[in-house]
Amino acid sequence: MARKKKFSKKITPKPSLMQRLRSNFFTGLIIVAPVVITIYLIWTVVTFIDARVVPLVPGLYNPSTYLGQEIPGFGVVIFLISTAIIGALAKGLFGRQIIRLWEHLVGRTPIVRSVYSGLKQIVETILSQTNSNFQNACMIEYPRKGIWAIAFISTASKGEVLQKTGEDEMLSVFLPTTPNPTSGFLLFVPRKDVVVLDMTVEDAAKLVISAGLVVPPTKEEIAAGVKPVPVK
Repeated sequence: MARKKKFSKKITPKPSLMQRLRSNFFTGLIIVAPVVITIYLIWTVVTFIDARVVPLVPGLYNPSTYLGQEIPGFGVVIFLISTAIIGALAKGLFGRQIIRLWEHLVGRTPIVRSVYSGLKQIVETILSQTNSNFQNACMIEYPRKGIWAIAFISTASKGEVLQKTGEDEMLSVFLPTTPNPTSGFLLFVPRKDVVVLDMTVEDAAKLVISAGLVVPPTKEEIAAGVKPVPVK
């Protein structure tokens, strides 16, 4: 009669109290830190603007004159309204003439023109909502065949770049670096070699910044209500 083999069940030791506390601490830190930092940055910006805009408001129009205390965010509201009014005036003929005169004067000042032109380009790049936005996230084989990298489609390549390559269709693709996606490489890739992804540009940026640790859910998972989770 054959004997039955006994299989010993591997017992996983329970984590100690310190291990559980450490795990709970880091889990809570992941949740609390972004909230606290966001609130701190918003409050810092609001305080900074209030401290410089509110003193310029006449006391007759300052609610603190009647309430006896400062209202947080009042300077931000005045700043937004004033900026919108300036933007509306700048669209008119008179406003364009003033801007042209101002840029002409700045352009004749050696040091100021370099600072002004650099800041203007940065602001226009950040705030522009048309051509500067990436169209889609994609994958390309880089730096060699068989190795894939996340990239962002900028626009369809035109002009001499397209003519010299001899390709029918080329895409201008921005290949970001990790963990800083603001730096990277501009590549001109044949359209047939670009794999367009369903994930948004924001989700692809998170994937790049996290070095692949935060993987966005697929369309099926999004439909099922699955949220992106770190890779274990």
